Amino acid sequence: MKTHVSWIIAALAIALAGGCNRAESPAEVQADVADAQAESHRELADAQATAQEEMNDAQRDLVEAQQEGDRDAIADAAEEASETQAEGEHRISVAQAEATHRVAIAKCEALTGAAQDECKRRADDELERAKRNADARRDGTG
Repeated sequence: MKTHVSWIIAALAIALAGGCNRAESPAEVQADVADAQAESHRELADAQATAQEEMNDAQRDLVEAQQEGDRDAIADAAEEASETQAEGEHRISVAQAEATHRVAIAKCEALTGAAQDECKRRADDELERAKRNADARRDGTG
């Protein structure tokens, strides 16, 4: 009896594992890719708008400091504007990388088994590489 139950459990595990990497139909993949692209456009637009708003604030602070004529305040505001610009560029770069990743993962769903796993692994690796590059550019090391 124990052997019979073990075989049933093993068969179920294999069946469940096989279903995880099934290919989606071309129509499902196309719909998923379209959804991923739309979401990516929204998130990228949000990142760009936020970066622009923060840069506008930093520029306004710099202009105010220049009008006051305080050299220390000007230097501080200029440094803040530079850091704000770098952070905004970083935010946009990361949003672009995540958008590319989201679409790539959706496209991977057209594949099966090991090919799907490899496709997703490559997409994940590319996302991490893009984030590291964005960090390096922001931090002045890249």
